[in-house]
Amino acid sequence: MSRVRAVLFDRDGTLVHDVPYNGDPGRVKPVDGAREALALLRERGIRTGVVTNQSGVARGLLTDADVRAVNRRVDELLGPFDVWAVCPHGPGDGCHCRKPEPGLVLRAAGRMGTDPADCVVIGDIGADVEAARRAGAHGILVPNERTRPEETAAAEHVATNLPTAVRAVLGGRPPAGRIVADERPLKRAYAPQPPTDPRGRPR
Repeated sequence: MSRVRAVLFDRDGTLVHDVPYNGDPGRVKPVDGAREALALLRERGIRTGVVTNQSGVARGLLTDADVRAVNRRVDELLGPFDVWAVCPHGPGDGCHCRKPEPGLVLRAAGRMGTDPADCVVIGDIGADVEAARRAGAHGILVPNERTRPEETAAAEHVATNLPTAVRAVLGGRPPAGRIVADERPLKRAYAPQPPTDPRGRPR
């Protein structure tokens, strides 16, 4: 992988707190660390985008206008983002854009003129990182209370929060290993640690 040129974020549960089928901009609240993480990327000239499934449109629970209004509020609070890619379809519609299909990632990368291999996708569920894999991008999972344990176990790279995930991105390709556990320099975070006793003291 060459230098990371763009980072694509899932919206609900990753950038902002997940409010199921939210059509109310007033209920948009950024997650802790979102502003910090995005500022780190923009300071380095790395482009940012959002790739989001919004099946509430297909289910008749939201309109396209509702989704656009919420997206505008996210942009006001956390943007401006370079690209938005939205899938309005339901799980049974057979579209190629609904994550874990790669269409949203490919569309967003194409709009920015960026090779998917130079993109990282950050999300909170397995479908986000799987969409990244299928598109040829790199995925980092930032779990929350709705992330299933098997999704965390299956993810190639897992970060405890958005700033930690972004610091991994800024180091280039996510280094060998699965968990970015804390804020130590990446080489140390991924290096084998000395054995400890049950109280955490070095043996």
